[in-house]
Amino acid sequence: AAAEPWPENAALYQQLKEEQILLSDNASSLAVQAFLQMCNLPIRVICRANAEYMSPSGKVPFIHVGNQVVSELGPIVQFVKAKGHSLSDGLDEVQKAEMKAYMELVNNMLLTAELYLQWCDDVTVEEITHPRYGSPYPWPLNRILSYQKQWEVRRKMKAIGWAGKTLEQVLEDVDQCCHALSQRLGTQPYFFNKQPTELDALVFGHLFTILTTQLITDELSEKVKNYSNLTAFCRRIEQQYFEGHDKDSSTIAARSSKRSLLR
Repeated sequence: AAAEPWPENAALYQQLKEEQILLSDNASSLAVQAFLQMCNLPIRVICRANAEYMSPSGKVPFIHVGNQVVSELGPIVQFVKAKGHSLSDGLDEVQKAEMKAYMELVNNMLLTAELYLQWCDDVTVEEITHPRYGSPYPWPLNRILSYQKQWEVRRKMKAIGWAGKTLEQVLEDVDQCCHALSQRLGTQPYFFNKQPTELDALVFGHLFTILTTQLITDELSEKVKNYSNLTAFCRRIEQQYFEGHDKDSSTIAARSSKRSLLR
């Protein structure tokens, strides 16, 4: 599989944009799309109501390339590298270790905060998460699946010590993560000088989705907006890698859904 060239019909699967996908999955999907755009590898975005259940890991997004199915950014990066495409080959060992540390920070703070907001904030759960998550399914299956997912996420939150946090504490964690990212980025176009890496794709996916998703309040997006270099970074990647590209995989096409994503 590694020796085969990247096919024109490579596809990325995620949930339905308009009525189903949630903030965290949208961010993860956009991160993978950004990474593949940075590698100059064409990908077609396919939306399926059952994408989560089609995925080999139970998580989205996943890509279907030739006869291979790979899910989540980390394994996808490794799969693409095996095919001869890497964004981080130019980094030395110290820089690679630093890049991995910042990626862990994003996953441990931003992704976890998104999951907390979706499944542990009672107002968001009732007004947004349950209706969207169960939207493709008839009653009572829609409620059963939603409660099943909520139980699963809350069990994870309890295991990592987030279950007892208040929303204010979670937002403070997001602010600390953004502060660390802002300091690392500084005035550079990308986190490691002039060329993007998978860290840039990951950060863009989460920050851009937070900035363009309408939540019950603006508290989450305001944390990101406090850092002008991070918002400029998101705009720069959007312009360079998405605007004018295939609308199936562009953030412009997705933005209309993001505005109404969590209302």
